Amino acid sequence: MRTLVTGAAGFIGSALTLRLLARGDEVVGIDNHNDYYDPALKEARLARQKDHPNYSHIRMDVADREGMAELFSNNHFDKVVHLAAQAGVRYSLENPLAYIDSNLVGFGHVLEGCRHNGIKHLVYASSSSVYGSNTKMPFSIHDNVDHPVSLYAATKKANELMAHTYSHLYDLPTTGLRFFTVYGPWDRPDMALQKFTRAILAGEKIKVFNYGKHRRDFTYIDDIVEGIVRILDKPAAPNPDWNGESPDSGTSKAPWRVYNIGSNNPVELLDYIEALEKALGKKAEKELLPLQPGDVKDTYADIDDLVNDFNYKPSMPVNEGIQLFAQWYTIYNS
Repeated sequence: MRTLVTGAAGFIGSALTLRLLARGDEVVGIDNHNDYYDPALKEARLARQKDHPNYSHIRMDVADREGMAELFSNNHFDKVVHLAAQAGVRYSLENPLAYIDSNLVGFGHVLEGCRHNGIKHLVYASSSSVYGSNTKMPFSIHDNVDHPVSLYAATKKANELMAHTYSHLYDLPTTGLRFFTVYGPWDRPDMALQKFTRAILAGEKIKVFNYGKHRRDFTYIDDIVEGIVRILDKPAAPNPDWNGESPDSGTSKAPWRVYNIGSNNPVELLDYIEALEKALGKKAEKELLPLQPGDVKDTYADIDDLVNDFNYKPSMPVNEGIQLFAQWYTIYNS
């Protein structure tokens, strides 16, 4: 199996690449190594995989139209996992055009590459943020998601719509994965877990938004990777029972699907912080603040379709996952 992984030096992309290489796949990874956060972390992640005989790495931006077309035409990929994106909800309020370039233009180039090169399955990262203003819990893929509250979320919803068009017009199997608050070793320094850890160890106050009352469906990185691999190996198929008079938002007559990958167990932010305090052996000083623009109060994944279609449910308890993160963080920063 020859697989293209975009964002291969990223948090999820690097972990997935290692998993695919371990099972014998040949992987081509691309990443633009931008400076949204310290590129040294990306280089450190890449060092784990770059010397593997079945891995090759290309430094390129998915927004590079000619480069992407050449990449696809020069390689004979079986499948594609598209994880490259401009991440972060709050940063989308400051630099929206970065999201347009990477998340929309870049995704268009990936779709075109798949269309013209006989790709058997495109799996791509969506996000739990697409649920936006929805308040019905748990979030279901079968519910309408037309009210995003950040540009980041809007681009991920747009990706799902763009993918559906290609599935419908060109019979390209595509599967979008709505990740729920991924955490664990090698995560991004702009994410809450690393921010909290740096501040706690430095004796500084941590900013706790929504006064610590919002809940997140925290999902450990290994659980995310397991879900991606299982879904990658089973290309999306049409739903023969789909009905345009009562359309199902999670399936289609085209070979198009979306799935939630979450722990199905929301945890209050204050409890998450308490688990981190125990793992670090140090109490946090908290600055309690209101909910930030673009944030949602709660996330909670309905994963019935993931369980039914792939016999899979994420299983890492938050306390154990945070302990593993803390061990990695201590070693990496020593």
